[in-house]
Amino acid sequence: MNRNIAVLDLQGQDPNPLQLLEPLPLSVHPACVYLSQLSERSRDTMRRHLNAIARLLTGNRCDYLNLDWALLRYQHTALLRTELPRTFAATTVNQMLSALKQVLSEARKLHLMSLEDYSDAVTLKPMKTSSQLKGRLLSSSEMQALMSVCLADQSLIGFRDAAMLAILLGTGMRRAEVVRLNLEDYQPPGTLMIRQGKGSKARTVYLPSECWAILNQWLLVRGNSPGALLMSISKGNHLLGRRLSEQAVLFLLQKRGQDAQIKPFTPHDCRRTFISGLLAAGIDLVTVSQLAGHTSVTTTAKYDRRGEEVKRQAVESLTLPF
Repeated sequence: MNRNIAVLDLQGQDPNPLQLLEPLPLSVHPACVYLSQLSERSRDTMRRHLNAIARLLTGNRCDYLNLDWALLRYQHTALLRTELPRTFAATTVNQMLSALKQVLSEARKLHLMSLEDYSDAVTLKPMKTSSQLKGRLLSSSEMQALMSVCLADQSLIGFRDAAMLAILLGTGMRRAEVVRLNLEDYQPPGTLMIRQGKGSKARTVYLPSECWAILNQWLLVRGNSPGALLMSISKGNHLLGRRLSEQAVLFLLQKRGQDAQIKPFTPHDCRRTFISGLLAAGIDLVTVSQLAGHTSVTTTAKYDRRGEEVKRQAVESLTLPF
């Protein structure tokens, strides 16, 4: 396909050289083709990244739909590699550059840009990321305080939040997995089926016995109607029938954390606490990885937040002939 190549003028002489002159059908739009291959959650994230890239390249004049991605060349992608770190963390920049490369790959496969232009444009080194571990563990006293404030709230919201907390801490689920749970995914006394985990992979997880009664209390007030296991609740304390959003899970945990007067934490910190707790109990890494839904034990190991004390205790277990 012959195309008129417009090159970004970094001095601003051409106000909008990268905008599509006319809309492309979605079936041949490289960004749309790329996004269509992703899960719903990943699609939303990558769409935001592509919009940020388009705005940066065009001075806020274009979004991902009306940017002509096939016109991007090395000078554009090199500019992004320089400018994105001014606004975004290194891990986010790497994710954004990965999305960019995938879009350009689709442009090449759609014969919108030459192999030479594509190869030059994607020659970018990833950002170096910090080796410092993110997130934190919740202590036993913090978990107890969180559950106490939920159980002390005898409204529907209190029962639901207690069940949500029991699932997050007792199974290590991702919040996206928790909000997708339906009533039929729970088999008493403590089996939960995740039908669409990360990468659309299914797995079975098991609630600790301490969590059974907490979830059953919620089910008694929820009822046995089909649908979301954890439902939204109105201010008037009525079940709304629709499932929670991922953002709602974050908000609810933040609120309960404030009520319990503990340090801020995230849903993923619950996951870190679950994984670290299993490792501390001596469960082998492969089993922990399977329960967490990781494809690699290397990923699971990155969630270990037990700290230096575990290493010290490990050394003390040695028997030396002195």
